[in-house]
Amino acid sequence: MFDIKKEVAALENELITLRRDFHAHPELGYQEFLTSKKICGYLTALGLEDIQTITKTGVTAILRGTKGEGKTIMLRADMDALPVEEMTGLPFASQNKGVMHACGHDSHMAIQLIVAKILAAHKDEFSGIVKFVFQPNEEEAGALNMIEASVLENPHVDAALALHLWSSIKTGHIGLSEGPILGTTEEFELEIIGKAGHTSTPHTAKDAILGACSVVQALQVLGTREFDPLLPIAVMFGHIEGGTARNIITDSVKLGGTIRFLFPDEEVNKPKVLAAFERVIAGTCMALGLEYKIKYIPSNPSLFNDAKMVSIVRAAAEETFGTRDNVDDFRSLAGEDFAEFSQRVPSVMTWVGIADPEKKSDFPHHHAQFDIDESMMKYGVELQVRSVLSYLNQD
Repeated sequence: MFDIKKEVAALENELITLRRDFHAHPELGYQEFLTSKKICGYLTALGLEDIQTITKTGVTAILRGTKGEGKTIMLRADMDALPVEEMTGLPFASQNKGVMHACGHDSHMAIQLIVAKILAAHKDEFSGIVKFVFQPNEEEAGALNMIEASVLENPHVDAALALHLWSSIKTGHIGLSEGPILGTTEEFELEIIGKAGHTSTPHTAKDAILGACSVVQALQVLGTREFDPLLPIAVMFGHIEGGTARNIITDSVKLGGTIRFLFPDEEVNKPKVLAAFERVIAGTCMALGLEYKIKYIPSNPSLFNDAKMVSIVRAAAEETFGTRDNVDDFRSLAGEDFAEFSQRVPSVMTWVGIADPEKKSDFPHHHAQFDIDESMMKYGVELQVRSVLSYLNQD
């Protein structure tokens, strides 16, 4: 076996350079054309096979081990940035106004490219196939489109790995747990419809703003009265828009938000959650003489970490970090599009801690000042390389 740690260390400067280039040129979901072109060029230079672009800007490539036939493991990295105006002051800050890599996807791509470089140089060390997948539009459920485009076939994928740098875990630690680790996410857009009028004669109108406020408050009972309080559920509103003037009762308020929950037996409980959600909206609007329209946006199921795959990654983590004491139990109501893959093939997503206040890498994800601890990226590379080799070379 080659010296993995030594090879990763030799490529750390290139790893950081790749990440900073991606960071300086962020692109929104399904607009990652420059990003896709760079990835294709890099993989072509490595000599990977069957390099393709799918679902507009996504990239897939194949690396075959020369030790013989075997299973196929997929590595996935997300590509898209967010509509955020960067405020980090970094010398390699975003050059695209109003767009920023505020979630770590820039580092995920860089890590995966270096993993590809190391494995390509040592394809005689493993049997089977590594399928590299660079996924666009993770923030808005692009994985399902890739699955519909047969990304899990040709060759058939037997297992999948991904990692995510995470700013709520301190640097040097990782989050790794079996079973459901991320909540089901449902995004929604809601319109409360009333009747316009003058604020001096509210009895002649039907106040959509009052209705919106009432709905937001009423929905909070789902987590305290409707479902078991030991099972997490969060109904959050991130957008509200309505009204044109201080003295006009508006006839419409538009809201947007998410429903997140981590319940067992998702197929049974998801319809119950959505039915209760809409029942509260309907009842509140009826009491106020209002109407409503609701639209659900394709979102994420729960992300499920396979127990056998977790054991492989856990062993790889101990070799990577030289300890087993830095592995934290991790569960969250965050949504991650890798969940779609985890529902179909044995999968693991590992969470790599980057929180270091001195490096200002402890801002929450999607924050305008979000940054990463770049020293942790090399551990992500080593962890993925070791996990792939362990999986493909197991008896």
